[in-house]
Amino acid sequence: MSSPALPPIVLAFAATDPTGGAGVQADLLTLSSMGCHALSVVTAITVQDTAGVENLQAIDSDWVADQARLVLEDMPVAAFKVGLVGSIENIAVIAEVVSDYPDVPLIFDPVLASGRGDELATEDMISAMRELLLPQTTILTPNSREARRLVQSDGEDDEEELALSGAAEKLLSLGCEYVLITGTHENTPQVVNTLYGPEGIVRSDSWERLPGSYHGSGCTLAAAIAATLANGLELPEAVREAQEYTWQTLNAGFRPGMGQYIPDRFFWAREMDEPGAGKD
Repeated sequence: MSSPALPPIVLAFAATDPTGGAGVQADLLTLSSMGCHALSVVTAITVQDTAGVENLQAIDSDWVADQARLVLEDMPVAAFKVGLVGSIENIAVIAEVVSDYPDVPLIFDPVLASGRGDELATEDMISAMRELLLPQTTILTPNSREARRLVQSDGEDDEEELALSGAAEKLLSLGCEYVLITGTHENTPQVVNTLYGPEGIVRSDSWERLPGSYHGSGCTLAAAIAATLANGLELPEAVREAQEYTWQTLNAGFRPGMGQYIPDRFFWAREMDEPGAGKD
């Protein structure tokens, strides 16, 4: 009997989230929902609920490296996804690990703060991201606040006044191949997400602005891009499909606690379970 074909395998570096809304749990749910087998390397343990992050404990960087090395020696990986890193030391070891796989796309979601505004990355960590991870990044997926903060130390513009196109240009100059800046925090009628590449804007997609606030939307989008790339789509189309998936998860989101909504990564499964689903 022949062995079944392997699903695409994606390795996610991320912190835990006890709510299941963000972090490594969001990655696992998203990648699985999109037909991938998810590997996980835990970078930090968090204490949080759907309202915000109360505490964070970074995992020892040797443990981060060992988690990754062992599974990478055992299984072929089609994409890397990096989320919350936890420490400068973790940034260094992640950069070292992924440098051994230059042909594997790296999707980097620079988690700098929680939705409530809890700081999750120091200025030294941001400098390390710029120096060590951005030059190896296939696609960076910051929201508009993160994009401005990542380039803020250049000192030429105030964080709030810098145009997103200017922020993207600076991020590309630091070594990213592509930058997808999401517009949830911008004052626009619709949410506009813009993909920038070496020649400028590659695509710009507008989405209905949904009411409420969502826990783990950025994690979901970055993991979805990792999944679509791992499944063989070219990057512009992978970004479009990942946005569509993410919007659907938000539209079907639910509020299990007293804080933010959580995206429903298996919205399609519940649609199939509805009475009359699949009938003509």
